[in-house]
Amino acid sequence: MQGIRGVISTLTNDGQEVMGPGVLVWHYPDNSIVNNSLLTVESNHFCVLKSRGAILNVYDTGQYPVTTPDRPILGSFTQAFFGGQSPWQYEALYINRAKMVVKASGLALSSEMAEMSYEVDYYFHVATKDDAVALVTHMPIVEHAITAKQVNEYATPVVEQAINQVVQVTPLESVKVLIFPRDERMRALISLRAFGLQEIDAVRYYIAMLMAEHGLVSAPNMAIGEAFHIGAPVQATVPVAGIGGRGPTGA
Repeated sequence: MQGIRGVISTLTNDGQEVMGPGVLVWHYPDNSIVNNSLLTVESNHFCVLKSRGAILNVYDTGQYPVTTPDRPILGSFTQAFFGGQSPWQYEALYINRAKMVVKASGLALSSEMAEMSYEVDYYFHVATKDDAVALVTHMPIVEHAITAKQVNEYATPVVEQAINQVVQVTPLESVKVLIFPRDERMRALISLRAFGLQEIDAVRYYIAMLMAEHGLVSAPNMAIGEAFHIGAPVQATVPVAGIGGRGPTGA
């Protein structure tokens, strides 16, 4: 992507934008940037200019001629290995300023020792020039780009730790994120607890539901905790007139 007349931008030679919705950082993959090259920064980007490992400047929206400042923002010039010359005299790193939404999922263990599956949607946003400097300083760039997927993989262990802390100290029926037990039995019991039932009542109602699924008529008794009797006590009764074959008068 040789810049036309020394113009450095995120557009290809055929006018296509390199930084799509999933690209957070793009490293201009050409060593043709020299003094007086024109650096173009779009409205939704930052551009970090580096030289021999040092961050020289961070640019907002606009066009800027590339010049060497009196001192770098961060780092120092490294010339010993190249005798004053470097294959990358200048490097332009474009940062996407849009909010990027990603999804993290995994497993957590609740205080009830139930294995939970979770899904979390979150976003990250490079809002300031300081954020841009921190990003290019701490996040390694592979193959001239950093994608939202790579950031999500980097952040997933942090999300997992945060979810575990929430799940282990919060009753599951009070958790308002999308979180659910992997075990169907635990899922049913927690759902009953969410209706305000105590543990023993939730267990009774759960067993009652299983009994009802199998057509057992004693399911309601299980739900309310009452004994179930088959039939009623039977007492034999004989009319007085039938005793000894005599009538009520004894005649």
